[in-house]
Amino acid sequence: MTAAETLIVRTTNWLGDTVMALPALRELRRLRPAARLVVAARAGVAGFYRWAPEVDEVITLPPEAGRTGRRDFLGGCREIRRRRPSLYVCLPNSFESALMGRIAGVPERVGYRTDGRGFLLTHGAAVPSELHRRHQVYYYLHLLHAVGLSPVDYLRDPEFKPDLQLRRTPAMEAVSRRFFEAEGIGADGPVMGVHAGAFYGSAKRWFPERFAAFIRELRSEVPLAVVLFGSPAEQPLADAIAAAVGGDRLHNLCGRTTLDELVPLIGSCHMFVSNDSGPMHLAAAFQIPQLALFGSTDPVATGPFSPRAVVVKKPVECSPCFLRECPLDLRCFKAITVEEAVRRGRELIYREYSSDK
Repeated sequence: MTAAETLIVRTTNWLGDTVMALPALRELRRLRPAARLVVAARAGVAGFYRWAPEVDEVITLPPEAGRTGRRDFLGGCREIRRRRPSLYVCLPNSFESALMGRIAGVPERVGYRTDGRGFLLTHGAAVPSELHRRHQVYYYLHLLHAVGLSPVDYLRDPEFKPDLQLRRTPAMEAVSRRFFEAEGIGADGPVMGVHAGAFYGSAKRWFPERFAAFIRELRSEVPLAVVLFGSPAEQPLADAIAAAVGGDRLHNLCGRTTLDELVPLIGSCHMFVSNDSGPMHLAAAFQIPQLALFGSTDPVATGPFSPRAVVVKKPVECSPCFLRECPLDLRCFKAITVEEAVRRGRELIYREYSSDK
């Protein structure tokens, strides 16, 4: 019996991009159903693929391997070479990610010709200007068409609908149940998840005092249990919000979950409120009713890819700027008041859970 071919997907480095690349991963699985699909992912996002049944194996690369030394980088190359893949699909735009496939000796290497790396690819594609006016999910999908892996013109085919949805499974439910029962989450009302951080930088974060006021006011009207999510680095932010809100219906899980635990926990929420962040995209993938607050970034490109999402963004002259830190006064977020966020949150709840729907 002939062994199945192995495909390596060098995946993206940020959680939000990892979620938005899921439709492309699913398309690759559809196009090569008999292949062994292996993902090479940074440690920070590798846990996501526990919940992606399309993936057969995950190679976990060290965090920021290019900065931790040549040994880590070459170790990743060896892991890829050891699996003898026939195809290397490079989703990040970096030179280093394309170089990894070349050093690993993969015979066919595809990706965008960005960062001066075209000579490292056997099939490279230019980034068409049209992609700058489309959602990021199409950036990864278009690559498959542009390099000849797929006959579907994802940008122009009116029949094609990207599949980004994550579906809850019994294994997910078991993870959520363990946390919810231990913390008493959900025993006192529907669960609203909140992520007040954004790893990219403060220009993507609404003010913590406004998050706290939003939670207090909305919870005074609706019997919600609130769960704060985030990374260990965001724990001081979540602690400040928890202290300002108070009460026994607030549960602070910030810094207390791994990514493979965070995925099902967000999937078990009844509503989600956040900035433009990785957890926002997870909530969108589960199609949870959600409120997304945007400042320095563009919801056309990176908004929640879900019909159940409400985006709040104010038109100010300097946004979107895509900066990590605001050089001015965060006027894009100052324009989003607590009163408006509460009103939009209330409308979202009534729209989704009204008894006369």
